[in-house]
Amino acid sequence: MSSRSELLNVLSEVKTRVQDKLGIVDFPMPQFIIIGSQSVGKSRLIEAMAGEQFNFISGTLGSRRPTVLEFRNVKTAEGGSKWSILDKKTGQWQTRETAEVMKIVGEAHESLGASVSHEAIHVRVESSMCVDMQIVDLPGYRSFASDEAGRKLMSQIESLNATFINDPRNVIICVEEAGDAANMSSLRRVSQVDKDYKRSILVRNKLDKYYGDLDSNMVNKWLDGMGDLPKNLKKFALTLPHWSSELEMAPRPLSEMRQEFAQQDMNKFASLGTSSAFLATVGFSNFSKYMEQRTERMFVEAIGPVLSKLRALESSMTSRDEELKEELDNSDPRQILSLVRACGMSFANCLTHIMEGSIRSETNRMTLGDELRAFHDYHRVLGDATRFEALPSSDFGGIEDYIDYLKDDIQVPTFEVAINGGAQYSRLMFEVETFLRFSEVGMETKKKDVLQSFGISMGSVTWSDVIVKLLTHVAHLPLRNRIAYVAERVKWFFMQQKEPIVEFMKGLKGSSEEKLFSSLYAKHAKLIEENQTIKKLVFDTFDTVVQRQLVCFESLFKSTLQATFSNPFVFLKKTTARLEDCAGEEVVLPSLEDTKARIPKEIRSRTGIERTVQRWIGEVPLEPHKIDDAVDKVQLLVLKVYSHIRSQVCDQVELFCESFFKLPLLRRLEEDMNLITLSEVDESGFLSRRAKLEKETAANVHALKEVQECLKTLTKFQLKTMAATTLEG
Repeated sequence: MSSRSELLNVLSEVKTRVQDKLGIVDFPMPQFIIIGSQSVGKSRLIEAMAGEQFNFISGTLGSRRPTVLEFRNVKTAEGGSKWSILDKKTGQWQTRETAEVMKIVGEAHESLGASVSHEAIHVRVESSMCVDMQIVDLPGYRSFASDEAGRKLMSQIESLNATFINDPRNVIICVEEAGDAANMSSLRRVSQVDKDYKRSILVRNKLDKYYGDLDSNMVNKWLDGMGDLPKNLKKFALTLPHWSSELEMAPRPLSEMRQEFAQQDMNKFASLGTSSAFLATVGFSNFSKYMEQRTERMFVEAIGPVLSKLRALESSMTSRDEELKEELDNSDPRQILSLVRACGMSFANCLTHIMEGSIRSETNRMTLGDELRAFHDYHRVLGDATRFEALPSSDFGGIEDYIDYLKDDIQVPTFEVAINGGAQYSRLMFEVETFLRFSEVGMETKKKDVLQSFGISMGSVTWSDVIVKLLTHVAHLPLRNRIAYVAERVKWFFMQQKEPIVEFMKGLKGSSEEKLFSSLYAKHAKLIEENQTIKKLVFDTFDTVVQRQLVCFESLFKSTLQATFSNPFVFLKKTTARLEDCAGEEVVLPSLEDTKARIPKEIRSRTGIERTVQRWIGEVPLEPHKIDDAVDKVQLLVLKVYSHIRSQVCDQVELFCESFFKLPLLRRLEEDMNLITLSEVDESGFLSRRAKLEKETAANVHALKEVQECLKTLTKFQLKTMAATTLEG
């Protein structure tokens, strides 16, 4: 076997195993494709390459799928040709009788009816009459269709051929009839893609029809296209074997006729004084010689990229094999529950890191405007938007008015910055505090309400008691309703952190921070991401804990408000602490005498607002005839006391969220993850996933074996070639 045939066989084996069998489409394997319209001699050119006459198609519609033809110039044991067809199921070449191969290929085309397929059929021809090359024969272009089905077939063929023409790995052999170079329709299609004609070869057939049009003055120009063909386009002109239409079969062996017509072309153009440069582009012999040389050059150049691709495939498949084996071990039915809990606990631990701020976390980053729109859309879809006050005041026309207010009037920090995690939480606290400050007394305090609060005894109820009753009646609910908004906003925030947590865990692998965190984080993130059952269990548990914390937050906050409004005058006591500028002073621990002197001052200062309110209450008249004046003063006192309570609550809303929501959630989440249980449906999901993994593992092992065999074969051939080159040198 020649070195060229051996090279073609080696790379053909690699292509069959990796590109065709494993379906890896981005493999750097070059190939020749042959295109042309019907009746230009495309099929006869392929027969000439094979060195014998054959016809795949028995129907009237022609070929409708790619046909990969591998020609090998070798001597067979029988002395004739040896035909083989590739079995797609086994990936093995099966030697058949020529007529049987014709039938199989013909049926493969005819089975498509009036449609096309991208799935190729592979044929190998081994003969001493073959040229050494490999081509893909594409369906011929149609120039006319008489009905809709025909027009549809024309369009499908155009689309099929375009996918091959557009592939930069393919070298295009464009077959046209020799004649007017300006009317070559197939070449025009090629020129739209390969504008520099670096991977295009033009074959002008039926050359003998134009012998009479040529003379010695213009033969070179004619071969060059008479100015209608690009100078940098590789061109050949030839006459292929042909005979009387009355004869079905060639009168002599096609290999002999191929040589005769090639010699006829050479003699004719030599007699016309064709220059040696142009004479090298005439006849089938020159064409086949060029094609064999270019095939060898292309495939030799492809060995390096193919080896690199194979090594990359081997590396990725080996890594994937390890991952699959690890996941299979983790999906052991006896370890499933502990694995799910471990993933959940890692997830819970990483929530803390997200809240501390992760620069690498990009998922679910939002500006405040986008965040509020998404929050309102979520509850509108959920259908529970009436559970809380959606806007801080009915005076706002809609969510966009509120967003503009926060942006332009309040100027919320980082309003237009897309953030997540702890930074987003801090901005959220600013927004909900603003929302709460819109709370006002629910209704006007009327004279009858004041009188009703006194009851029937003027002596047993004080004005302080009246104010407490009025506050509880008209001021408690507005603030409590807005607390529901705060709770829902915090809950929604935490629900949006699930994907950023997984992203954080996954991104640790290979990062500069990898050694700062548990090595299990990246492993568990991969399991959460790829195993939908684990993901659902972990995410559902997280959502359940967040919902539970919302209920707890609302309950504790409501209790706080109830206690506040039941005795608001205790809440009016201000802080006793004093922060004074003591810069430059020496820091000295206080003595006992200093402490004794400080405490009475702090107690007296604490009662400042309370004394003021008591003084205002004392100014409310008790005389029955001054009841109108008393009502006015009580109404004013209710508003002032409520205003102070609202300010205190808003000032401390972040503390309430920390104490009643965030910290309990962070502390108890890991515990809840460790209590995850599996239902029968969950166990079924794991078993289904395990079965899928087993199939994927088997397929990956098979693919890895194929790639390793290809690497071994190609490396062996490369070493053999290098050794032969060294010996020749």
